[in-house]
Amino acid sequence: MAFAALVSLAQTINLILNYHQTSIPTPFRNQIKSIHKNASFLQAVLPDFPKTPSSLEHRIRDLAYKAEDVVEIVWSEKIRDSSKSKLKQANQNHENLRYDFPDLEKVTKEVESIVKEVRERHKEVVVGFDKESIEVKEKLLRDASNLEFVPIVGMPGIGKTTLAKYTYEDGLIKAYFDVTGWVRVSQHYNLDQIVSSLGASIGLSNAKIEIDDVFRKLFGRRYLIVLDDVWSVEAWYKLKRMFPQNGNKSRIIFTTRLLDLATSIASYGGWIHHMQLLNEISSWELLRNRIFGDKPCPSELEPIGSAVAASCNGLPLAIVVISGLLAVDQKTVAAWEKVAQDVKSAISENDSQFDKILSLSYTHLPHHLRPLFLYLGSFPQDYEMPVSKLIKLWVAEGFLKQSGSNKSLEEIAEDYLEDLVKRNLVSAAKRRPDGRIKRFGLHDLMREMCIRKAQEYNFFLHVRGSLDQGAKILRRVSVTNSDLDFLYGSAIHTVICLCDRQRGKECTFDNCRLLRILDLIDAQEYFHKSDSLSNSLPDHLFELFHLRYLALDYPFSIPAAISNLRNLQTLIIASDNHLKHVELPVEIWRLPQLRHILIASCVFPSEQGATIALENLQTLFKPVNFVCSEEILEKIPNLKKLGILYKGDDEKTYEKDYELQNLETLQTLENLKIEICNFHKEKPRLGPDFPKTLKNLTLSGVGLPWEDFKIVSSLPNLQVLKLRDDACIGETWKTTDGGFSQLEFLLIDQSHFENWITESSHFPRLKSLVLYHCWSLEEIPEGVGDITTLELIEVDDCNACLIESAKTMLSYLDDMYGDSMVRVRFVTG
Repeated sequence: MAFAALVSLAQTINLILNYHQTSIPTPFRNQIKSIHKNASFLQAVLPDFPKTPSSLEHRIRDLAYKAEDVVEIVWSEKIRDSSKSKLKQANQNHENLRYDFPDLEKVTKEVESIVKEVRERHKEVVVGFDKESIEVKEKLLRDASNLEFVPIVGMPGIGKTTLAKYTYEDGLIKAYFDVTGWVRVSQHYNLDQIVSSLGASIGLSNAKIEIDDVFRKLFGRRYLIVLDDVWSVEAWYKLKRMFPQNGNKSRIIFTTRLLDLATSIASYGGWIHHMQLLNEISSWELLRNRIFGDKPCPSELEPIGSAVAASCNGLPLAIVVISGLLAVDQKTVAAWEKVAQDVKSAISENDSQFDKILSLSYTHLPHHLRPLFLYLGSFPQDYEMPVSKLIKLWVAEGFLKQSGSNKSLEEIAEDYLEDLVKRNLVSAAKRRPDGRIKRFGLHDLMREMCIRKAQEYNFFLHVRGSLDQGAKILRRVSVTNSDLDFLYGSAIHTVICLCDRQRGKECTFDNCRLLRILDLIDAQEYFHKSDSLSNSLPDHLFELFHLRYLALDYPFSIPAAISNLRNLQTLIIASDNHLKHVELPVEIWRLPQLRHILIASCVFPSEQGATIALENLQTLFKPVNFVCSEEILEKIPNLKKLGILYKGDDEKTYEKDYELQNLETLQTLENLKIEICNFHKEKPRLGPDFPKTLKNLTLSGVGLPWEDFKIVSSLPNLQVLKLRDDACIGETWKTTDGGFSQLEFLLIDQSHFENWITESSHFPRLKSLVLYHCWSLEEIPEGVGDITTLELIEVDDCNACLIESAKTMLSYLDDMYGDSMVRVRFVTG
């Protein structure tokens, strides 16, 4: 973890030097410049250290942490003294957090000493599843009318989920069953989430999906349901009410590592499938395919690769992980022999040999990827986190180093996440239409390894209930079922709360002077009470000078004191209360580090009184009745994502000019959402052009005539288009050649158009077409069926003509091209 600590230290010093230069005393500037120079040197040589962290690396990490703490505290004291702030002084009982300038001199010398030592040292220094899938398919297709169960049982990492998915996605199986669905249960399951996820998987789109909704959807249909990673009979007892006994050969697949559970479930009627370890031939085939695909393996590497595969003792997960090491290293005999030796060393010890093989995936990671990988283990099993949030946390932690390219830190983070996927450490659970990862998955065994390594290196800790006194040197905690009393006077930098706290206590941050990340998005009532009419944020929250990431779950009023949070990068306020707008004070313009503002509904202040431009601001979502004046857009020139809500509340909102024509001046904007509602008179008008850089556009309630739609179709980089709530009006939409040149995803939801006239050449790259609540549309145009890139057509059940048209198109495609690659999916509206 030394690399992460050094990068964070360098970023902290950069922040001070770049944004507070005029007020920095010369002695302080010289000291931190020296520390920065030496930290940069240590970053550069760290990749040459041994793969297994050494005592020297641990010393570098601890010293980098100490140096950052001293720099931050001394600097914050300088700020307090110079501004004569009334902020509270440190509690005298916490001597470990009281530093002054001599401490800075001392830590500077310590850094120089360890650099000298390092300089001296540096001079010296899905294969195998065919047979099993056939057996499972035979069980699924048995001529037995009653509902039957097929538990797939085996040890962790043996490929239970992979086999289930391989079988589930088989074309014959999909054609045989009327309805198929998949849901992950896991050890610590949430019944409501399981029901909701399964309902969505079988085509339900209700806002709230109940058990009875799933039952009705499955009733009378032949269904196949996969319940992945089941741990208890109790979970099955709670779920079984969803599954009707139709007497039509419906089936349910379970995956579990518990034989007793599999036996118990199979006793209701079914057959257990016992997973087998791969033989040496299949092991090598799996390893070779993961690395080379269809290409041949060089002959000089084959004996080494075969021996490595055999060393994994037939465990598919171990083979996949090792393939990630061999695939990214140089494909030379020397490089492969080094990996082979590491595998041999790992399995030479009899205890937990599979754990040791998996650990190689960590020790072979480049230093810059290690903290990013371990960070994934700080969230609960099967916790669904958007990649966009994970990346914001990585940036706020200071894990990322700006490269020589023009890429932002967020773009660098996406590249690193893709690297983890290529190394088979993380799976891309869901991708966006443009191919970027939307949600990620982490195998249970990999997550357990992350947790072990993180605790071994004091990287983070899960807190359940209370924190031991000796653990207060930790920098990061994820909190479950706990108050935050342990934060008082601690050196903790990161707190991520993952569920409700114990009620009845006030939450305080009086002396958490180094807190950098505070995420309360999944925590209820830390600052507000559900039975209280007035809720406000505590004053001491705005004394956290080093805070970079703040996420809350209630539409609090934001006071002018937010200007004290000079290092704030991300402000998130997620709330179900859409009737209450969060009013941002004009002082928001005094936060030069701001990168992302995501608030369910906010009033953004005008640029009047703004002293600086928010040049780092990339995301603004979503201001209400936002006036896009030239003056305000000049102050946020580098926006990449903008979401705006226009709400007609009174006569003033009807008469106002929102100057949407100026959006064209945002030359870095990639994602734009405009939502208009409650305008009973003339609606805000769109400008004649959108920024040419747009890749993702959502329009809702805009009322744009179809004949004026060329301002959208002509966008050269548009990949995703979503039209909601009569975004366009008129009876007929007629497209022309030359438009939508890059469009891959098209959604039309709640539209009254009746005719759609188009040809395949008008959508040359379209992959997905989704039509919801198109009540009057008579048919899907025949030309859509001739789009060679098309993969999915999805319609809901509100228009019988549209359903019949989709079925006719699928039949046409099957007749023309045999087993069509286009999926047609019907969902319940």
